[in-house]
Amino acid sequence: MSIESIRGFIAKDMEDVDSVIRRKLHSQVALIQQVSEYIIHSGGKRLRPALVVLSAGLFNYSGSHHHNLAAVVEFIHTATLLHDDVVDDSKLRRNQATANALFGNAASVLVGDFLYSRAFQMMVEVGNMRVMEVLADATNTIAEGEVLQLLNCRDPNVEEENYLRVIRYKTAKLFEAAARLGAILGGATPAEEEALAAYGMHLGTAFQLVDDLLDYSGDDQDTGKNLGDDLAEGKPTLPLIFAIRAGTDAQAAIIRHAIETGGIDGFEPVLQIIQETGALKYAMQRAQEEANMATAAISAMADSNYKQCLLQLAEFAVVRNH
Repeated sequence: MSIESIRGFIAKDMEDVDSVIRRKLHSQVALIQQVSEYIIHSGGKRLRPALVVLSAGLFNYSGSHHHNLAAVVEFIHTATLLHDDVVDDSKLRRNQATANALFGNAASVLVGDFLYSRAFQMMVEVGNMRVMEVLADATNTIAEGEVLQLLNCRDPNVEEENYLRVIRYKTAKLFEAAARLGAILGGATPAEEEALAAYGMHLGTAFQLVDDLLDYSGDDQDTGKNLGDDLAEGKPTLPLIFAIRAGTDAQAAIIRHAIETGGIDGFEPVLQIIQETGALKYAMQRAQEEANMATAAISAMADSNYKQCLLQLAEFAVVRNH
């Protein structure tokens, strides 16, 4: 299956998810609806909602709560994007102006808060304490990850382990929760639930590793953001961490200075060092390892189209260009 095949396979479910999203975005406050609709409908991959749908299907779930929870996961993800773009002062996402660039920081933060609170209203409607526990824990962990990333900014001494911890908290945790939620709805055993959670965690880690890699190797039009944004924000991502470790003292000093000062003036020299040290190859290798672990986590599951879609997502995570 290709990624297009996956989208086709779950198209009806995703239409139902979009219907829930449109309905639950409604607010009497016009600005909330305007900002929410702008960011929700600005071309995201909808990977996290798809994970809820696919994992529920893997366990033959036949109800409709997976549509609500898929929307919940998308709302939480969107809220984090709104807040992230304000913190990072980002101007471009998915080839469009960010919400904070259009509507201002205050509106973006407050609408992000609205999406978080609306998500919690919706998860209560499902009436499953385990579901609420998973999403509450995930949301709290994501917030911790955002703070950890903030602490890492402009710090050239961040080690790979600490960098990966930020990814697991900030990005992979919601992938993990999405895969776990479908398993819970489908009545999976505790062991099966943990297998889906491990799949989601490794998949999310692979996706973020590739995102960080593409900031130094992608195309602006494909990635939907400006190349070098991570460096401009002083983010010590894996290509930089490895290049510092593998490069000469002089090369390491250039990268350390670039991380400490931020900005894009030093992007070209840093990019050259990244290429010379094999940092991109190393980052891709680590992403492939995570994708392989995601695949292994669900290898014991009975074969089905849903399983094939999940396996294909793990492959897509590392071969994509956006």
